[in-house]
Amino acid sequence: MYHILVIDDEKEILNIIKMVLSEAGFKVEVAFDGQEGIQKFDSGRFDLVITDIIMPGMDGRDVANHIRNSDRSCTPIIGISGIPWLSENIRFDAFFKKPFLAEDLINSIRDLSIRV
Repeated sequence: MYHILVIDDEKEILNIIKMVLSEAGFKVEVAFDGQEGIQKFDSGRFDLVITDIIMPGMDGRDVANHIRNSDRSCTPIIGISGIPWLSENIRFDAFFKKPFLAEDLINSIRDLSIRV
């Protein structure tokens, strides 16, 4: 089963993404901030990471940089944010501006899983 880590400090968004992806057949684990997300990434095995960009403390840029400098640097990362220009110069495999369609997110995950 495809295992996804979702990181977002907005609990409602996190719950919606988890519900939608779980219903689509993915195994989903969540983290409420960048620090928790990095800890879970380091201690687990995830096929893909979805991270919000703007979070207090360690943000999505920090998460992406950590993953890209890890021994699992090829792990696909999808960035999400209400401020799209913040995704510039960050090594995301895909990016979605909030709000986005759940179907588009699922299709992107499936496309990225084929490429890995």
